[in-house]
Amino acid sequence: MKIVRFRDHDNEINFGLHQEDDKVALLHGNPYERIEAGPIVGSLQDLNLCSPVAPSKIIAVGLNYKLHAAEVGMDPPEFPMFFYKPPTSVIGPKDTIRLPKISEHVEYECELAVVIGERCSQVSVDTALEYVFGYTCGNDISARDWQRRETQWVRGKGFDTFLPLGPCIETNLDPTQAQVSTRVNGEVKQSSSTSDLIFPVDQLISELSAIMTLLPGDIIVTGTPAGVGPIRHGDIVEVEVEGIGKLQNPVASA
Repeated sequence: MKIVRFRDHDNEINFGLHQEDDKVALLHGNPYERIEAGPIVGSLQDLNLCSPVAPSKIIAVGLNYKLHAAEVGMDPPEFPMFFYKPPTSVIGPKDTIRLPKISEHVEYECELAVVIGERCSQVSVDTALEYVFGYTCGNDISARDWQRRETQWVRGKGFDTFLPLGPCIETNLDPTQAQVSTRVNGEVKQSSSTSDLIFPVDQLISELSAIMTLLPGDIIVTGTPAGVGPIRHGDIVEVEVEGIGKLQNPVASA
């Protein structure tokens, strides 16, 4: 299933079920607990889509693709390199990525984002995927100049608009074999597969749940492949994950 969030004419945010005919049915209740489709509210193109999830917390993973580690001249890490991105960094499809005035070098990073579906604490690798609600496209925007100056990456990763998510949550996806890519102004910049992940999704969930309780709607951004590069005012950035869809965002100076 493909689950979306959208803002209606009354400025209220609702969940919807994206159907095969490109129509969207209103979802009643909490989608993390049950899926109950209601009336058709329109076609996907006509809706004002939001980020498909409003997480309480976002944990990202640095240096988690083999070829990306080689690209930056670093050895693969011995354990997952976790860091936070704030919920205020989240934007949805077609929302604008704002380039901070205090940064001169901002880059895209296409990523598979994991959406947790139920309370998750101290889970094994064998059972970890049972706690996943679905997956969406993520773009871990990074102020690379600040990231290099910091040890904690608060500025480098935490600016408002620095985590586009969407366009939907796909509940049926194999996280070990998904193709991920980035296009900037139509030109392919990144193209890889989650088969190149150093630490796969089930291991990430298990290790994180040993540290903190993950809640429904929390996001794990799993790392980016080789090919990262800069974005500038006027660019259009498109992240695609096979089986989920395309997440497109314009870029503008703040």
